[in-house]
Amino acid sequence: MQYQAQQQYGSSSSSSSYSANDSLRRIERMAAENAVVMFSMTSCCMCHAVKRLFCGMGVNPTVYELDEDPRGKEIEKALMRLMGSSSAVPAVFIGGKLVGSMDRVMVSHINGSLVPLLKNAGALWL
Repeated sequence: MQYQAQQQYGSSSSSSSYSANDSLRRIERMAAENAVVMFSMTSCCMCHAVKRLFCGMGVNPTVYELDEDPRGKEIEKALMRLMGSSSAVPAVFIGGKLVGSMDRVMVSHINGSLVPLLKNAGALWL
């Protein structure tokens, strides 16, 4: 698999001073840094399926593994609020915009709207 796992998680201030708004701003910044950004957990089978989909299409997503991030729990909580879901991962952003979880990515793939999103974000050249 050729996705790009991110190991840089920013400064190491204590999580007690890390507010929900800080988490949301951090997510927005991380999502805007690359064409395709995915928040994941290493043990999540749905995350693995989305990674495989992207890699099979020739897309190299930037993947943030929350269970390897010292602030992963805070980011996970913020993603749950952002997505309005009890599950934070996978959370996929294309072109800095939230696409959603696995179901939204798969529906976009099946209905043909995923490829144009990827092209517009500069993640896919066909």
